[in-house]
Amino acid sequence: MAGIFTSIGGLITLFQKKNNANFLALSLSFSAGVMVYVSFVEIFKKALYNLEGQYGTEMGLIVTTVAFFGGIIFIALIMKLVPEGEDHIEKFKDPEGRKNLTDKELKSLRRMGILTALAIAIHNFPEGLVTFVGALQDPTLGVTIAAAIAIHNIPEGIAVAVPIQYATGSKVKAFWIATLSGLTEPLGAIIGYFLLLQWMGDNMLGIVFASIGGIMVYISIAELLPTAHKYGNDFKVTIGFFAGMFVMAFSLILLAIV
Repeated sequence: MAGIFTSIGGLITLFQKKNNANFLALSLSFSAGVMVYVSFVEIFKKALYNLEGQYGTEMGLIVTTVAFFGGIIFIALIMKLVPEGEDHIEKFKDPEGRKNLTDKELKSLRRMGILTALAIAIHNFPEGLVTFVGALQDPTLGVTIAAAIAIHNIPEGIAVAVPIQYATGSKVKAFWIATLSGLTEPLGAIIGYFLLLQWMGDNMLGIVFASIGGIMVYISIAELLPTAHKYGNDFKVTIGFFAGMFVMAFSLILLAIV
């Protein structure tokens, strides 16, 4: 259930009537807000909790921090290997939309969408595993975790689908890639059931969570926000960013209340 909710974010692109620079800017900044907030407030906290239990307070903080910045270095190296497109962003803002984008610019958007999909897919994998483990301990807890994850998977689906839609011109392709990025959650549960349940402890989960937090923060700051600023004005990007943080915060509050 949680994983398939990325499809709802993808569906938003299907109902978007036309290519709109403001919609793209708001979507990207909104998604950046979601990813930054959940990385620092939820993912890093979970990683720290797990690793402090394994190594103690001081060493747990060190290991969590190293894993976090290790994720940043990892995704930075990957992104350096992918060529960037040229900047002709102003061409996008006329009524012809993506028709006036250069091939390199379209490739740049496609690159960002694929990298975001990869980061979210990797991030969703341990979420599926955590949901599975939580459900083993208490089915009610599993449903609660799944519901909270499902809420924030909607803007994650937007983060994947929007740049791919604009890069390829295909709303259907954007929808399916967004959907696939969420299906790693049930994959995480399946692998957890068959392979990892016996040895996947707090240590490994903590390192994975911290690394994914670093990956998501890097993509938000290095890719999503700069691109959002190119397509929209600073005020709209700022509003989108904090709106994303608010939605993510609200979903976490719901989880705590329930």
